[in-house]
Amino acid sequence: MKGTRKNGRLREEPDVDFGEGVKGRTPNAQRPTSNAQRKESTPAPTGSRYDLEDRLLEYAARIIRLVDALPSTRAGRHVADQLLRSATSPLGNHGELQGAESRKDFIHKLGLCLKEIEETWRWLRLIHRVPMLPPAKVEPLLAETKALVKIFSASIRTAEKKPG
Repeated sequence: MKGTRKNGRLREEPDVDFGEGVKGRTPNAQRPTSNAQRKESTPAPTGSRYDLEDRLLEYAARIIRLVDALPSTRAGRHVADQLLRSATSPLGNHGELQGAESRKDFIHKLGLCLKEIEETWRWLRLIHRVPMLPPAKVEPLLAETKALVKIFSASIRTAEKKPG
């Protein structure tokens, strides 16, 4: 544990386990997020702020690499097109959250992100079921997609509960 001073008082900040053996500290303004499911992505370095937009950017990049590995069959091309649209859309929609004109608009934009991520999960399940790619390529993205569904669902619930 390491302490910080605020208003002249020493406060203890516990080490946070970021997963995969990486430990660090988070300032009080930043709460650790449960990202144990993030197998392939790098944990936030000590002292940096967790950024969902960076996570969505990495997610979209991983999906693009997966889409490029799909077979060039009629079914492969169809699934690739659908997956590419649904999986890259949350990155752009999340960017629009910052310009939301009202709380209702903010919640609506969060809902769009959630809807696209849920659609992505369905396409990934189809790729896994057929199988169009080896399970080892699809399963980490299924886990990350499930984690993103939880994040956006919780964000919507929180935004709906806030007064105002």
